[in-house]
Amino acid sequence: MCAPRASFACAAPLGVALALLLAACGASSSFESGVYRDAQVAFHVDPIPPSWHSIRVSDADLVFRDAPHEASILVNGRCIPEDGDAPLASLTEHLIIGTTARDFVLEETLPFDSREARHTVLKAKLDGVLMGYDIFVMKKNGCVYDLVYVGDPGAMPAGAPAFEAFAKTFHTLAPGG
Repeated sequence: MCAPRASFACAAPLGVALALLLAACGASSSFESGVYRDAQVAFHVDPIPPSWHSIRVSDADLVFRDAPHEASILVNGRCIPEDGDAPLASLTEHLIIGTTARDFVLEETLPFDSREARHTVLKAKLDGVLMGYDIFVMKKNGCVYDLVYVGDPGAMPAGAPAFEAFAKTFHTLAPGG
């Protein structure tokens, strides 16, 4: 069981699910001036809030730790042909595999980077520990993009608004340039 202030790897089931989904994505990447690029995807996000600090996780594009709110943030894109026909709700479900006692607070479809995104807020147990999740999932141009905030559900009301504002600045770019 993970301690309340555990690392991202303990805080979310995303590591296992994303490791499987991202196995093919081993190319080099860069993140400069709010622009992330790798061989498959490119996207822009506004500057991160001052309380967030970048951390390295091998199977995700960008990961940040929001220590004051005991949360982690993941931003990831993947281009897997099998994901193309999957509904947004199913893609969201893949991100919370391994959780139990799910209590969905919000499930909505909203405009996001000139497409639709699934926005889901829930509380669920991971290895018996109650966690809060705020998730955006979008499909665009053959790729799937996940933006996830996960952490202490008691601290979510203070930390999630900054994540949601950050997520709404997300927009894709052409991977090559």
